Amino acid sequence: MIRKIIHIDEEKCNGCGACAQACHEGAIGMVDGKARLLRDDYCDGLGDCLPACPTGAIRFVEREAAAYDEKAVLRNKQQKESPLPCGCPGSQARPLHPCESADVSTAQGGASQLRQWPVQIKLVPVAAPYFDGADLLIAADCTAYAYANFHQDFIRGRITLVGCPKLDNTDYSEKLTEILRQNDIRSVTVVRMQVPCCGGLEHAVRTALRNSGKMLPHQVVTISADGAVLDR
Repeated sequence: MIRKIIHIDEEKCNGCGACAQACHEGAIGMVDGKARLLRDDYCDGLGDCLPACPTGAIRFVEREAAAYDEKAVLRNKQQKESPLPCGCPGSQARPLHPCESADVSTAQGGASQLRQWPVQIKLVPVAAPYFDGADLLIAADCTAYAYANFHQDFIRGRITLVGCPKLDNTDYSEKLTEILRQNDIRSVTVVRMQVPCCGGLEHAVRTALRNSGKMLPHQVVTISADGAVLDR
């Protein structure tokens, strides 16, 4: 449909984040130091963000855009406002920088390749700068223990999410759908164990890929209990 919606001029944006704070619907986020309209259907077209911008980088335009979805906005708000299960400050989202130095590799038996924190699907935010242009790894909790070279062969170069649908007793598909929908994900790799309960993780990812409306390259890798790669 054609409707009134905001447009952000990234050249004028100074990255102050005032518009993102003023947007009560969560339609605006900060990506690589610049404000960005994350989802058309989160923008109600009322323009609370316009007077908050000190550089005049935001204006209204009329263009083809998804209709405002109040239910989706409310679900997103509830998800963000829900307290973390552990209530731990250490769950704050932040990027990491893998160290490739020989000293670290020798001292620790191999350098960590983890690129962000947190990693649990239940704790990771739906939108974060490290998702932009990311190759996504979605792995069952046990895989890193069964496969000895997990960091180098699977985590390296990817943003990592881990979970166990049996232990968490939840369906990850809705959250994974939003992660895929709201971010510029390039590809998805699923690493699961050769056990029936891991089928829930694979099913959640396939459902999220379908519901996100994006045709992304993806693969599923299965690990046996003795650490062998069974298929790719």
